[in-house]
Amino acid sequence: MSLTWKQAIKDFETYLRLEKSLSENSIDAYTGDVQKLSAFFEKTATEKLPAQVTYTDLKEFLAWFAADNRNTRTQSRTLSGIRSFFRFLLIEGEINENPASLIESPRLGLKLPEVLSVAEIDRLIGAIDLSKAEGHRNKAIIETLYGCGLRVSELVNLRMTDIHRKEGFVMVTGKGDKQRLVPVGNKTLKEIDLYFPTRGRLHAIHDQNILFLNRRGRKLSRAMIFTIIKDLAARADIRKKISPHTFRHSFATHLIEGGADLRAVQEMLGHESILTTEIYTHIDRSFLRDTLLMFHPRA
Repeated sequence: MSLTWKQAIKDFETYLRLEKSLSENSIDAYTGDVQKLSAFFEKTATEKLPAQVTYTDLKEFLAWFAADNRNTRTQSRTLSGIRSFFRFLLIEGEINENPASLIESPRLGLKLPEVLSVAEIDRLIGAIDLSKAEGHRNKAIIETLYGCGLRVSELVNLRMTDIHRKEGFVMVTGKGDKQRLVPVGNKTLKEIDLYFPTRGRLHAIHDQNILFLNRRGRKLSRAMIFTIIKDLAARADIRKKISPHTFRHSFATHLIEGGADLRAVQEMLGHESILTTEIYTHIDRSFLRDTLLMFHPRA
């Protein structure tokens, strides 16, 4: 008897957690991709179990998915999750050949991430209402995101004991639970210190070691960080499409524009490959070109 979609997804989730040791965010993303495929068969009334899926079915799914998701990066990421699922079924002996092996990923152009200027970051921070209970916390969050170049998941999991003031570093737990030391500036440390009295006034703190907490004394969610930034951008009248990741991009771009070594930036960002960090040299080149056009007498 072939596996049902529900059972196959459950087994796939166990495999990702126990054998691949993926983070919960990655597991959610991969299983979500397979659920999209399962939903496609439901909506098209095609009664197919995972073991019966063919190359043609997957091509039809991608066409159906792309109609509502034109972003090639989203398509490519979803296809990656589905490929992993069928590799898992092959390992388990549920299928004899992988129907996803010949599917080509959509072509990805070089997409330069959105970056804020230093003036825009100052404007955003200036829009924070420090008279509100969460004011100093939100200011410390923005300063930490921009000052240390953290991913949103790294920020919400940051612990009090991760801050090594004397040495001027924070210990960051990144993807795959890999730890790295990131320098932390006095400005960021000062804003964290200014947030401590508010944090101390919370009625019940559920995890004493987590740095940034909501009003109920619990760890902030990733969604909450997105909401904080979206609200601040509206108040500061910043029209760019920004997210917590924008501060990480801005951190890297401003370092490279200032002449920082690419390897040092790679280390601080926690990139596995220097190729990932190299996208910021493209941003830097556009910055250099604009500078030349603006200031060179022959431009």
